[in-house]
Amino acid sequence: MFANISRALIPNSKKCLAAIRSKHTLPDLPYDYNALEPVISAEIMQLHHQKHHATYVNNLNVAEEKILEAKQRGSVTDQIALAPALKFNGGGHINHSIFWTVLCKNGTSEPEGELAEAIKRDFGTYQRMVDMLVAASTGIQGSGWGWLGYNKAMNKLEIAACPNQDPLQATTGLHPLFGIDVWEHAYYLQYKSARADYVKNIFKIANWRRVEELFGKARYD
Repeated sequence: MFANISRALIPNSKKCLAAIRSKHTLPDLPYDYNALEPVISAEIMQLHHQKHHATYVNNLNVAEEKILEAKQRGSVTDQIALAPALKFNGGGHINHSIFWTVLCKNGTSEPEGELAEAIKRDFGTYQRMVDMLVAASTGIQGSGWGWLGYNKAMNKLEIAACPNQDPLQATTGLHPLFGIDVWEHAYYLQYKSARADYVKNIFKIANWRRVEELFGKARYD
């Protein structure tokens, strides 16, 4: 009898899960939209954050809701069909959430401590790492991201390029440390077709203190 009463009083667990699932939200920038000028204009930052990142967040929430509904229906086919939307919009949210934090007004000094030692060990010099990341980012065909990542299994820093919004860790296994967005919406209003100039200038506003924190988490967590 008590079991029947419990089932009557407690809502369907799947519906409950759908109701309480927390939705992703657009993170605030850690600085004003004009803080990265003249490297990145306030107009670009506002559009990039409020329009593009916000769209990834909204579409990610929609994709996750549809996947949950497909699971409730028991439709593996529909779940698979939604995987590209989850990857694209989830990657866009992950990538941009990192991107905003590894930039800052006026930039910081070059990497220090363990990160500086790892860069010297794996690339020879800081400038060589920068040159390799610039080349990888500038050379992406179409849209994508250039990354400085950490290979935890090999205890090694690596340069990688990802197409579209592919998230670095989920697609390569590398922990993301410093990313450069080379989608046109990140620079075209200001730099037009001069992607290389934008990529090189990014290092003027690099927040290496934040990158050092990400490196420490990747190594020790």
